Amino acid sequence: MISSIYILITSQPNIHRQQLLHCPSILLHFLSVVSSAPTCTLSTMNSMWITLSVLVMVGLVPSLTMAADEDPLQDFCVADTASSTTINGLPCKPAAQVVVGDFKSVLLKNPGTTYNYNAVNVTAANVFNFQGLNTFGISAVRIDFGVGGINPPHVHPRATEILYVLQGSLYVGFVSTSNTLFATILVKGDLFVFPRGLVHFQLNVGTGIAAAFAALSSQNPGVQQIAPALFGTDIDDRVLQKRFRINARTVNTIQAAFAP
Repeated sequence: MISSIYILITSQPNIHRQQLLHCPSILLHFLSVVSSAPTCTLSTMNSMWITLSVLVMVGLVPSLTMAADEDPLQDFCVADTASSTTINGLPCKPAAQVVVGDFKSVLLKNPGTTYNYNAVNVTAANVFNFQGLNTFGISAVRIDFGVGGINPPHVHPRATEILYVLQGSLYVGFVSTSNTLFATILVKGDLFVFPRGLVHFQLNVGTGIAAAFAALSSQNPGVQQIAPALFGTDIDDRVLQKRFRINARTVNTIQAAFAP
């Protein structure tokens, strides 16, 4: 019976053995009730099983809801990008085909060109171009800024980001869900963390170029730029007019700037 409970718990994704520490009182209480009962009918046992199952799952809810990328189940799982299998993640390359080069990348070695409207270049190293990251729950980006360059307001829906300034001076910040701005100026050697899913940005406020390195807590953090998401899609103009308190002409002008 107890082994069945253990299997039920540990079969849940992202559940570790140490997380069972949330549940010992439940299990002990269950055992004490069973051992003290002189007789147990089938209906009584069924009722107790249902009660125990509900209590255990409720105890595990915090662990389940806080999970991000799933933990690895082996030493490594180099992504097989040629596979046609569709899963939540990427399938593994056969271990016999894995080589040391799968764990090395030069993607972030050189500065990217900043000759564009935002004077910025974001070079990503994620599971899609650095397959050795698969199942490890991490990725990285290099951000190069021209003079006045900006990494516009955006979100990473699946990752927290920590930024390290390599060169220059950056005005950075994020906005909480209560619309509170947390912003400051960073210089070479400074670190700043952007919470998962919150709108954030970086602006070069120095007199020369700037560069930063960022690590993210997902192999595929995702990125969504705020302005293109709103004005570069087919959202009904009335939604934008009412929310931003602007007229149709202004909406059309802004949309033209983000046309595909």
